[in-house]
Amino acid sequence: MGMQITGKMTGSQPNQRGGLRDDDSSASSMTMRSSLWALSLLPLLVGTALTAEKPKPLYASPVVTARTPGHAVDIEADLKGSRSLYLVVDETGDGYGCDWADWMEPRLVGPKGTLKLTDLKWKAAFAGWGSARLNRNAGGQQMVVDDKPVSYGIGTHAPSTIIYDVPEGYTRFVARGGLDKGGVGQQGGKTTSVRFLVFNTKPGAGNSATGEETEVPVERFVVPEDLEVTVWAQSPLFRNPTNIDFDHHGRAWVAEGVNYRGARRDGEGDRIVVLQDTDADGKADKSHVFVQEKFLQSPLGVAVFDNVVVVSQPPDLLVYTDVDRDLVFNPEKDKREVLLTGFSGRNHDHSLHSVVAGPDGKWYFNQGNTGAQFTDRSGKTFRIGSPYSMRQVAGHRSDDGHVYLGGFSVRMNPDGTNCEIIGHNYRNSYEQIITSLGDLFQNDNDDPPACRTSWVMEYGNAGFASVDGKRSWGADRRPGQSTPIAEWRQQDPGSMPPGDVYGGGAPTGITFYENGALPEKYNGLLLSCESAKNVLFGYLPELEEAGFKMERFDFMTSNPDRKWAGADFKGRSNRDINTWFRPADVTVGPDGAIYVADWFDPRVGGHGTQDRTLSGTIYRIAPKGFKSIVPKVDLDSEKGQLTALRSPAINTRYLGFVGLKKAGEKSIPALRALARDKNPYLAARSIWLLAQLGEKGAREIFSLRGDGNPQARITAFRALRRAGHSGTMELARKLAGDKSPAVRREVAFYLRNEAGTPEVVSTLVKIAKGYDGEDRSYLEAFGTGATGKEEAVYAALVKEVKAAAWDGATAGAVWRLMTAAAIPALRDRVFDDDLEAEDRMQALESIAFVRSGSAATAMVEIANLAPDKDLAERAVFWVKWNNDRWWKAHKPAENLKGGNARAELVSVVTPEDKAPSKLPPVADILKLKGDATRGKAVAGRCITCHVIGELGVDVGPNLTGFGQRFPSEIVARAIVDPSAEISLGFEAQYLVTKKDGHNIMGVVLAEGDPIIVKSMGGITQSIPAADLKSKTPMKRSLMLSADQLGLTAQDVADVVEFLRNGDQ
Repeated sequence: MGMQITGKMTGSQPNQRGGLRDDDSSASSMTMRSSLWALSLLPLLVGTALTAEKPKPLYASPVVTARTPGHAVDIEADLKGSRSLYLVVDETGDGYGCDWADWMEPRLVGPKGTLKLTDLKWKAAFAGWGSARLNRNAGGQQMVVDDKPVSYGIGTHAPSTIIYDVPEGYTRFVARGGLDKGGVGQQGGKTTSVRFLVFNTKPGAGNSATGEETEVPVERFVVPEDLEVTVWAQSPLFRNPTNIDFDHHGRAWVAEGVNYRGARRDGEGDRIVVLQDTDADGKADKSHVFVQEKFLQSPLGVAVFDNVVVVSQPPDLLVYTDVDRDLVFNPEKDKREVLLTGFSGRNHDHSLHSVVAGPDGKWYFNQGNTGAQFTDRSGKTFRIGSPYSMRQVAGHRSDDGHVYLGGFSVRMNPDGTNCEIIGHNYRNSYEQIITSLGDLFQNDNDDPPACRTSWVMEYGNAGFASVDGKRSWGADRRPGQSTPIAEWRQQDPGSMPPGDVYGGGAPTGITFYENGALPEKYNGLLLSCESAKNVLFGYLPELEEAGFKMERFDFMTSNPDRKWAGADFKGRSNRDINTWFRPADVTVGPDGAIYVADWFDPRVGGHGTQDRTLSGTIYRIAPKGFKSIVPKVDLDSEKGQLTALRSPAINTRYLGFVGLKKAGEKSIPALRALARDKNPYLAARSIWLLAQLGEKGAREIFSLRGDGNPQARITAFRALRRAGHSGTMELARKLAGDKSPAVRREVAFYLRNEAGTPEVVSTLVKIAKGYDGEDRSYLEAFGTGATGKEEAVYAALVKEVKAAAWDGATAGAVWRLMTAAAIPALRDRVFDDDLEAEDRMQALESIAFVRSGSAATAMVEIANLAPDKDLAERAVFWVKWNNDRWWKAHKPAENLKGGNARAELVSVVTPEDKAPSKLPPVADILKLKGDATRGKAVAGRCITCHVIGELGVDVGPNLTGFGQRFPSEIVARAIVDPSAEISLGFEAQYLVTKKDGHNIMGVVLAEGDPIIVKSMGGITQSIPAADLKSKTPMKRSLMLSADQLGLTAQDVADVVEFLRNGDQ
């Protein structure tokens, strides 16, 4: 399924190939094998200085404040020849707090007489807080201006836009614009100030009063040269889009996040909005609210299946059924149901994300590491916690017998029964997508610099938290490990490969393009939104041994020069409009085009927003000159069901699946034909259905030729296994010897939930012997299959084979099994002088990950008795390392030569800077000319807490490249006053011990027993839980201010220059 596109990548840089990346760059071109593609991009606009002239208002009032006589102004605008009326209230750039505004007695005047505007239905309305309301103020109360009631009008709150169509026969707009008592009555009216404006065309990118932007112009985007970007919909048709989906009629459903992170900007709650292109001109022209409820607070997912709308709103997964199909939820006629509940993280990014339908007829959804404790409709309870959240259930078994941690993925029946956790221990798997072949891809919004896009290995553990759920990855980071290696535990057995780890960022939506309006060469394209880097990353995942090769490139970007703002989660911003493109979601519409929802904001991260206009845009990516055609779908006919199944839109395909499955064996002839489609994704959709149509359907699958394609065999096996086919075990035994490691790993996944019968154990041993010694995906799949059967599999694997005679496949499999049964043999291998040093060290490393007393004892013996210095020193390391981790119940360090290795606790206190700063304002500091050479020397004072280049310790954020990512004023402020804004994950705590009264300030890496804390200078200490007297969050940074470091204004300017332009 490769593709060839000639040309070069405009504005791109070389990308690293293969392996784990821990760079903080987003390379967007690569040298590819001929079976892949070299994508040609065409900048639609060269340079960033061009801006469109904004329309001039027909009327613009002076600034209206509480000092304005009567708190109001008269408004009159000439509408001759106008077809539209835009009523704009601007908050004048001083913030929009208390900016309640009323359009008082608004009316249209002309030859037809006078028409109250309140008698017309507006086309769209947008308010910065509350709602635009007829004859009520933004808060829903009576309109009162200057203590006088308003007879009729429109109440709103700045920034606001209200749009009307102007009927024939009216040529003037007349009204008064006033400050409502709801705003003036707060804080003595000191913060209330607005300006009223009237337009007859869209006010452009921002309102004309302030020039505030509301969208990134399409001219700024770089896309493949055979495609184009157009605006399909934009505010005020909707606000702050968090997630989108399309129904089978081509209507877009938008989940809004106006109240993101508790910013109560709409007291009525957030909304699900429906957008339509009623005149088929390629742009939405109509919107309405499907539902708005006060408990909806920035929902991060919406999915539409005919008249069923699924909304992800923690703690609930909600299902709205539009019984009367009028596209408006009415609780008296329609149905609202809590399908599942117990998901933590209300109004939190790391919470419940969107639902998507799989090719197997199941529903899939995911949750970030705020965790959950939920019970499915089959009665099974899942307990999923981590050091980040839900600590009370971290490490506890769920009812299916397994331990799940952190963020997770779920597969379930649409009625909420038979939930399965199919991947876990993510940080914040923001969104996921499943292909018609059955492969699940996700992006994980992670600690910098370890954001990633990855294939989810079924039942895989991503590694973010320790397996007991007590410690974050930082607490277990071993000396010499980079952040991506440590965060995803890539040197530990039991962690799946992380995929494409590309550095700092903030990934959000994801989709997979299989068929549609784009040229055939795009089939198989994975798209991942990266909001911090203003880009849609593209991938063409390709099977590579048992895993996937994920080569990344820029598919759509507003920022080809990669001058990012806020890609390290610190939430910084700048005024470059190219960086305000914050793609929140991407999906494929039923017309086959790609649609991208832009959150639009100067900042990203920091759990906040700075776009006061609450704007958003949905862009469409399609071939040049594309005309949208949404196929008519009759879900009551086989033809219509097949049309739905062939749809480019994933949730529309589900409707076809349901109908064809309900028809039973009658569907087989049509599915037989589809199974032979040249598009492998279309063909795969029929396979999943045939597998669920009994033995006749299964026979159709067995009659198909796979043409040597491992993906075809994988899809068929997945479909039969998921359908509960009676011959699955027999088929598994056969495929365990398949020439493709990817096929064999699928067998291993199937065996994970099978009992350890001789048949199952022998099949796993067969898989183990197929390990090539290098394929990490394959080895992890084998270990997953052996879950709960490790001892039996080990015994069968090494039966009649002496420890000294193990080959590489056996040694690797034993490392992954982590079973105490292997300890005697592993110990013998360590002490066997005839083995290569590499093999002996591997045996030692295998012992280190076995969580048993016998492993601890063996490691102590090696440390005390091994004549080989390297082995002995490594064993000492592991004894000390594990003494407070998985061997803490056995206290092995007490048996080392020299006695207990636990270091004595010491007090570490960072003094608080209470005195006023002696330095001038940051603006004045930046007027000084900085010297990078001097700055490098001064920055040496920072490496007790920060990494800069190859030097320093990571108590605080890594400063390498920091000055190149952020404006000078941000860098200078962070030096002068490090407590002004503390990066996420670096919040400090103040701990006091009981025994010796030690005072320790630091970042807590692990809760539990012991508590692990890292302080200034990189001092890491383990505090027994019984010795902890108190633990209090600090409201300031651990970092010393510029005054405390003795820096002058010139020193600060020099350090800024070094961080921005120096050699790091």
